Amino acid sequence: MKALVTGGAGFIGSNFLNACQSGAIDLFSEIVVLDKLTYAGDEENIPPSSSRLTIKFERGDICNEKQVEAVVQGVDVVINFAAESHVDRSIQSTRPFVDSNILGTSVLLDISLKQKIPQFVQISTDEVYGAKIRGESVESDFLAPNSSYAASKASADLLCRAAFETHKLDVRITRCCNNYGPYQHPEKLIPKIITNLLLDKKIPLYGDGLQTREWIHAHEHSLAIAQVISKGKAGEIYNIAGSSRITNLELVRLFLRELNKDENMIEFVEDRKGHDRRYALNGEKARTEIGFESTRKIQEELPDLLQWYSQNANWWKSKIS
Repeated sequence: MKALVTGGAGFIGSNFLNACQSGAIDLFSEIVVLDKLTYAGDEENIPPSSSRLTIKFERGDICNEKQVEAVVQGVDVVINFAAESHVDRSIQSTRPFVDSNILGTSVLLDISLKQKIPQFVQISTDEVYGAKIRGESVESDFLAPNSSYAASKASADLLCRAAFETHKLDVRITRCCNNYGPYQHPEKLIPKIITNLLLDKKIPLYGDGLQTREWIHAHEHSLAIAQVISKGKAGEIYNIAGSSRITNLELVRLFLRELNKDENMIEFVEDRKGHDRRYALNGEKARTEIGFESTRKIQEELPDLLQWYSQNANWWKSKIS
């Protein structure tokens, strides 16, 4: 099977590629990677080809119809990781998120329809549900995004729904919680915590730090996507829930304890505009229909995370310089 992976040079996309190259995901003989290589993408994140899997890289923009048309030839499944994803940046400027997340998805869908691509997988986010003060979000919940990033992803989800309902394109949507793991840009919370501590710098924490988030390792997320491809159903949405729910403050404290550092390393700053207080996903549908359930807990992953960022200082320092 041949796949087009958009955004494969980014964090989650490159973890998916590494899972495919290692054999943890054994679905493809060839993968074409299309990535614009924005500040969050790095060609070095893409694993090389091997005897078991050919990986071809094309630098390009999912908004460019001619480029997409060229790389989608002969593809069995399009997996759309490509997105602007940092909420702070979406507060500063909405346009890049509209362009990449909405327009880019529409181009991919239109050309997938034109080329009769058998399957399209949209990688979405739990943030489309908005804050969940109590209980857990289920796939049928009303969408109530509170940031431009989340709104753009919700819009893309609706375009995917329309492509299925109107044209019967086999579209499958995943909505995942917060990811962690190697190759995550240091603007995101966990890499920022780690890299600031390695540099002996204070950790900025929004508001009172009691916002609750759910976490999953990017490798586990990748395995869930593979299950959606192989066992999911057309037109369905699957929440990809993690096994760790924790406040941002307690997350920081875990790293401080791991490195024997004092809480004076925390710097509370003015809260982010529209900051959602709590996310929580119900992963029952994924568990029962595609056989996925997260087992890795972030509390047990700290040594490996710290080791990776310690050993790859040149990689992340080049992103913050």
